[in-house]
Amino acid sequence: MTTVSAIEEPVSFPWWAVLIQGIFSIVIGILLLAYPGATTLVIVQFIGIYWLVTGIFSLVGIFMDKSMWGWKLFAGVIGILAGLSIMRHPLWSTIMLPTVMVIFMGVSGLFIGVAGLIGAFKGGGWAAGILGVLSMLFGLILLASPFIAALALPWIYGVLGIVGGFSAIFAALRQRGEAAA
Repeated sequence: MTTVSAIEEPVSFPWWAVLIQGIFSIVIGILLLAYPGATTLVIVQFIGIYWLVTGIFSLVGIFMDKSMWGWKLFAGVIGILAGLSIMRHPLWSTIMLPTVMVIFMGVSGLFIGVAGLIGAFKGGGWAAGILGVLSMLFGLILLASPFIAALALPWIYGVLGIVGGFSAIFAALRQRGEAAA
């Protein structure tokens, strides 16, 4: 019996798909900067529709594959409730969802900071300690005023979308040039 070992090549997307992603990222970034409230409202509505659909699919998945049915039931019910809540209360959700994201990021920053400090005291070095302290400060700033931080998210994501979009476009053009060579 012989076995053949294949070397897996990294999966690469076609250059034009990366280009389209970059263009859409720039457009969404510009919309977030120009019309932060309306664009956030639309994005949150898409998230609500996504959660509703995935919740339904999770419940349907119970009948197709009974493994982990408890988790599928839980995920399905939560997804449906969250999706319906967002679609039923679009303005409230546009404020609440980013605020919850900020709280989650603040708590995560605290945990990551504590882990960094523990790592620094266990021999990770002063750089790990500094990053731990900075992460904890970032978490505390977000938790001090999550609503105000949530109001800044559209602009932050807008800038990130534009920068990421241009990066994707340059990567697509470079990928196209390498494929042609």
